[in-house]
Amino acid sequence: MSIDRLPNSRLTDSATAAQKRVNLLTMFRLGLFQMGLGMMSILTLGVLNRVMIKELAIPATVVAGTLAMHQFVAPARVWFGQMSDAKPLFGHHRTGYVWLGGLLFVISAFLAVQVMWRLGDSLEAVGWTTPTYGWVGLLGLVFAVYGIAICSSSTPFAALLVDVSDEEDRSKLIGVVWSMLMVGIIIGAIVSSSLLKQIDGDVPREVLQASINSLFVKVPAVVLLLVGIATFGVEKKYSRYQARSLAVHREDKITLGSALRILTASRQTGLFFTFLLVMTICLFMQDAVLEPYGGEIFKMPISESTRLNAIYGTGVLIGLGATGFLIVPRIGKQNTIRLGCLSVAACFGLIILSGFTGNPIVFKSALMCFGLASGITTTGALSLMLDLTAAETAGTFIGAWGLSQAMARGIATISGGAILDFGRSLFGVPMLAYGLVFTVPAVGMILAVWLLGRVDVAEFQDNAKSAIATILENELD
Repeated sequence: MSIDRLPNSRLTDSATAAQKRVNLLTMFRLGLFQMGLGMMSILTLGVLNRVMIKELAIPATVVAGTLAMHQFVAPARVWFGQMSDAKPLFGHHRTGYVWLGGLLFVISAFLAVQVMWRLGDSLEAVGWTTPTYGWVGLLGLVFAVYGIAICSSSTPFAALLVDVSDEEDRSKLIGVVWSMLMVGIIIGAIVSSSLLKQIDGDVPREVLQASINSLFVKVPAVVLLLVGIATFGVEKKYSRYQARSLAVHREDKITLGSALRILTASRQTGLFFTFLLVMTICLFMQDAVLEPYGGEIFKMPISESTRLNAIYGTGVLIGLGATGFLIVPRIGKQNTIRLGCLSVAACFGLIILSGFTGNPIVFKSALMCFGLASGITTTGALSLMLDLTAAETAGTFIGAWGLSQAMARGIATISGGAILDFGRSLFGVPMLAYGLVFTVPAVGMILAVWLLGRVDVAEFQDNAKSAIATILENELD
């Protein structure tokens, strides 16, 4: 059976063109989903992290291990992506999964708080005994469920961005939507801070518990509302999935096995996966050492070093917005990524040089430039990522790219601290140890540029189309 006779093949590019194009208001509305994720990240990785370590005196290693469980379930992204390709939920390929996942991650975040209190009580009452280890295990399990819920909503959401956009609109869409993620992080920090002001200093445990519980009811409720507002009606009005997919009317759809065969049909998949892995590791390796660098080298107090993230985040926010509207449309996605990666490498050099000056103003200026360069790199990479999908298996591809990024974030966090410790033992001089941490990702960005030069979008799309046609023909025959 030839590809010309496959169901839905008569739908051409003109059918896609007839679809309504997302306007700027809809882009900002979709960004509300990412804003909600940003707010939730502050609650889980900021507030809970602080309460468990400081107020409940739970060892930092235990806290980090339980919180990291939400990253260890990242392989589920591929499965949820494929499910959203093949099995509509509540009448939608993407939106139903986004809604269900949103409901689950706000519920699991609240449950994590309740288990946290029980863990703290057990540790205080009986120390490190079997019941306490049991609560640790349960807390890790709850964070794993939280991570699965994030996977089940964020992966179909990213696939929805593919469905509702055309190639020329994607850089703008990425710029707006991921800028809203940074806005959510800022709003989450401000709201959490204001709601928790009354527990500054030593307060009774009951007051602390009531305040944290209240925070984890109010903010997740707002986030759930944002998820609904962000996605309601968007898929029905703007999605091109029906017009683009050869398999949309197939009763059996494309199975997970078929999707994985399509995913691995092109060598470009492995190349881009590796590029994303290297680039993301290099971008986030500094996360674990930035504040200690400010404190140890520039003698910043805790309150000042904490604000370094705001300086970096402001740079990222500007970079994301400007790149999507000004840079990508002018020089293209791959050239934008090259510009971003090389700029990041140069900024690492500036951060190292600022350390030798000992001047905090020079350091902060370098950090702002690093944020701008990171925003440029991120927008270009995410825009290209959405192009490297096939309509029939967009969710599966997005899941694979999400898996690469999740793996990279975990590797980056661990390697940043490990390289710092290695540098201390090797040099015995703090500045040289930190310099090594910043030099490694600078070199890594050069490697990322080389890998990017081998990524060919046209080859990827041709191979994916051929694989889809072959699989569908074989299954029909």
